[in-house]
Amino acid sequence: MTQTNFIKFILAILLAFSISACSTDVPTVSPNQAAQLFSDQQAVIVDVREQAEWDEQHIDGAIFIPLNQVENRMSELTQYKDSPIIVQCRSGRRSNIAGAKLIDAGFTKVYNLEGGILAWDKQGLETVQTATTTN
Repeated sequence: MTQTNFIKFILAILLAFSISACSTDVPTVSPNQAAQLFSDQQAVIVDVREQAEWDEQHIDGAIFIPLNQVENRMSELTQYKDSPIIVQCRSGRRSNIAGAKLIDAGFTKVYNLEGGILAWDKQGLETVQTATTTN
């Protein structure tokens, strides 16, 4: 199976789960799946953590919209309305809330990064870290 076919297969499975879901839970994608989709420019990542968390560490190229600003800044994501959007926070709880808001607003391919940036880190995936100095 080629890489492109594998990605299409994964997206089809995730879409099937999202269509059949009866709750407000957003379908999840693993850190490795998210990284692959993101690096192939087939998905965008939206980081919904707070400013201090973003400043400390974030996924390079992610769009930063804190959870409490998602509804007011949704227009920034309109161009991705029918594209895969992976929402991400520290552990997955806040991003699930943000993902549900996006789905309610008509976004069709929204996924929650399973385990958040903690799981991303655990897989050894790349992030941008702000250097801090200690005395």
